[in-house]
Amino acid sequence: MKYWLTIWGSLWCLSGLLAPTASAHQDPEPVRSAIETYLQQQVKGLPGKVSYTIGGIAEDNRLMPCAAFQVGLPAGAKSWGRTTVSVRCRSKPGWTIFVPVHIHVVTDYLVTALPLARGQTISASDLTHRRGDLSDLPAGVLTDENEAIGRTASFSILAGLPLRADMLRQPVVVLQNQTVKVISGGPGFRVANEGRALSNGLEGQIVRVRLDDGQIVSGIARRGGIVEIGF
Repeated sequence: MKYWLTIWGSLWCLSGLLAPTASAHQDPEPVRSAIETYLQQQVKGLPGKVSYTIGGIAEDNRLMPCAAFQVGLPAGAKSWGRTTVSVRCRSKPGWTIFVPVHIHVVTDYLVTALPLARGQTISASDLTHRRGDLSDLPAGVLTDENEAIGRTASFSILAGLPLRADMLRQPVVVLQNQTVKVISGGPGFRVANEGRALSNGLEGQIVRVRLDDGQIVSGIARRGGIVEIGF
């Protein structure tokens, strides 16, 4: 994996304590090195070809020289695209700067091969792949067919659009008043009963079931009219 470093100019932010004298100066290279080490760890496991660019750090800064840095992403930030990282000097008196970074993830993503109708169950033939940088695409674009096949379209979708998670929903696998198999299980045991579902249930959703003896239980809806109860 090859990582690229570029300078984006002098746009950056400072917070914390600046140097007490005009002669103070932090060499930008150790700061870039700390950011690069941090990003190398962050991008592990991302799909496709990953690279990143690190924004400029002012050469004429007045920061006190620092020997130890702590780098981090903002809370809730996604692991690719344009964002900023904070770099905090761990030495006294300390300072913090914010540096722009751009994490590129070039990989195959899912595109609709055909128009999809609302409520249509997605099959492999409805999908195709396209290659691109995920940082240039809307959030939630899917890259794995298993995340789409078997789900249903939340609304009508044109052909050729990148497929996002929010375009799909889990299928209804249990219908109200349907006779379902209730499977109870735990360490070392497994018991099956029958009952009647009291509501519709999506895959993975909690539903209530009235058993043949009148007892009402709650479990997780699964394909094939199965409701699982764990202990």
